[in-house]
Amino acid sequence: MTEATWGESAKTPDINCRMSASLENVPCGDTNIAEVTNLERAVQDWVRLDPEHREAATLTTDHAVQIDGVSSTTFTGEAIAALAEHLPSTPTVEE
Repeated sequence: MTEATWGESAKTPDINCRMSASLENVPCGDTNIAEVTNLERAVQDWVRLDPEHREAATLTTDHAVQIDGVSSTTFTGEAIAALAEHLPSTPTVEE
């Protein structure tokens, strides 16, 4: 019999940064576009946006991502910033 352990790592398991993701509500000229790419690239692009556009953007993933025990496929604002903190080689908003 195997014993299960529930620690902090169970709240935020490894994130598949290669899954498909779209970054929406990002202005491009006169229109808003949705960029479909992988999760890591979408988060990197979001980090590079100015604060107003970061606040308006929505990131949607192909599969649910669990951060701090909460699972979701749609992220905005601070939730995208939290994703950035958990992805390898992604600069955070402060950098």
